[in-house]
Amino acid sequence: MRPPSVRPLFPLVLLSVLTACGTAQQATLPQSPSSSGPAAQPGPTRTAEVEVDRGGMEPAVVTNVRYAAHDTYDRLVVDLRGGIPGYDVKWVDGFVQDGSGKPIDVRGGAYLQLTLFPAHAHDDEGEPTWGGGPVYAAGLGNLTKVVRTGDFEGRVGIGLALDRRAGFRVTEQGSPDRLVLDVAH
Repeated sequence: MRPPSVRPLFPLVLLSVLTACGTAQQATLPQSPSSSGPAAQPGPTRTAEVEVDRGGMEPAVVTNVRYAAHDTYDRLVVDLRGGIPGYDVKWVDGFVQDGSGKPIDVRGGAYLQLTLFPAHAHDDEGEPTWGGGPVYAAGLGNLTKVVRTGDFEGRVGIGLALDRRAGFRVTEQGSPDRLVLDVAH
């Protein structure tokens, strides 16, 4: 017979062993209305133009451009293969087609031009790697349209038609390579 002090511990030890051996699903209770969730990322505030030069690299390939609204800003993401090339982001009076210089008729209250260099938006056979367009209706908080302004002589142009001029920020992300452009609402 075991001493009486060990007997009450046996069920606890058994329960611990069984719990450690199996898989269990944990339920998460919804937060009460009084508790606060994570704070929204603030919208960008800078309007200064940006230029990053990366000479000497092989051209990157634009594989996709996507966009979405967030609480305080709209986000445009350029998916890339082959690294992040040089780029500039500038305020312009309107969009023109690279190569021909013909105006692209897109209505907006402000126009932000992103140019990637060296870059392509086509494969070795000349087929586009970023389909659709050249004008994509975004209809977000400030970003109304995304415009492919060109894929010419190692430069890819992407125009952002906005309701109004607002702060923006550019960030580079890897694994996979992406260039992210946030524009405040």
